[in-house]
Amino acid sequence: MKRIYAVDVLRGIVMIIMALDHVRDYFHATAFTQDPLDAATTTPALYFTRWITHFCAPVFVLLSGLSIHLMHNRRTKAEISRYLFTRGLWLILVEITIMSFALTFNPQMNVLILQVIWAIGISFVVLSGLIFLPWQVILGVGLLITAGHNALDALPIPPGTIWEFVHQTKYTLFTIMPGRGFLVLYPFLPFTGILLCGYGLGRAFLQDVSPAARKKLLITAGTVMILLFLVLRGINVYGDPAPWKELSVYTFLNVTKYPASLLFTCITIGPGLLLLAALEGKQHRLTDIAKVYGSVPFFYYILHFYLIHTLCMIVFFLRGHTAAQISSPMVPFYFVVPGSGFSLGGVYLVWFSVVAALYLPCRWYSGYRQRHRYWWLSYL
Repeated sequence: MKRIYAVDVLRGIVMIIMALDHVRDYFHATAFTQDPLDAATTTPALYFTRWITHFCAPVFVLLSGLSIHLMHNRRTKAEISRYLFTRGLWLILVEITIMSFALTFNPQMNVLILQVIWAIGISFVVLSGLIFLPWQVILGVGLLITAGHNALDALPIPPGTIWEFVHQTKYTLFTIMPGRGFLVLYPFLPFTGILLCGYGLGRAFLQDVSPAARKKLLITAGTVMILLFLVLRGINVYGDPAPWKELSVYTFLNVTKYPASLLFTCITIGPGLLLLAALEGKQHRLTDIAKVYGSVPFFYYILHFYLIHTLCMIVFFLRGHTAAQISSPMVPFYFVVPGSGFSLGGVYLVWFSVVAALYLPCRWYSGYRQRHRYWWLSYL
């Protein structure tokens, strides 16, 4: 698959920012005792730390769909369909095994957590069936889902039903047998819409589209999405299941991530498209660094969770906690003690250390993938 430099750079930027949110989850003193976006209790620095990471999941999913479109240069639609189907099932398997353990460090594996990897996986499976349609139709379906899925918010669906996997989550444990179940953080429908939109956007990155035309399209689309966010959020009627009650900057920007609302999508992907346009034709030392992470996102994603949680475990014992405190009924993550942790400055220090530590492994693996063409590398 042809790699687009600007796409890898943007993907790398969101991967770097993503690690900040995950470090905050495991290391910040109030990570599980205070909502960082609560206007009544937050601080500007804490609010920004959480809010800026909202860009990661939707932009990453959009770029995943975009990258699939680029496969048409090398594979038939039938080959792409088979790849998407098998890769999607593989991602779901990774989510409920490798990633669930990385998140919890719980050897019993009795709580399986479905995050963005699962949502991408099932979206790949959906796209494997749609791939035979014209790209305009796939884009249209993606736009319809993205713009219209919030109309489903009012459906009277009780917690603990299959609907939590599709669209709406109440953070309840979906029990599959006594003592075991799934915790759904990312219902897949909104992200399927984003992935399909990304696939349609990929048409602008084929060789017959000039950089100038592509840049114009990205700027136009990004600007429209931001304006749509401002209008709909101001009207405060549709686009997010949690309308603001007392208007402030905090409440205006605090839109729903789980599941990703229309307004959440607009205010994250809109600026993401503008940044992608700004990266067109730009290359310097900083973009080269970001590209390293963006060229091996799955590798980085798995490693960074294991590194963060391992560091959290080390700090847990260094702070004098006992074995009896390894698990807590308040959180599904082992070695996390609610109310015990670092200041925000400490979180940023750990974040920088984690990202820096993963640079050389990511650069090595990126080079390995470029030098080898083993089939299994496309799944990692």
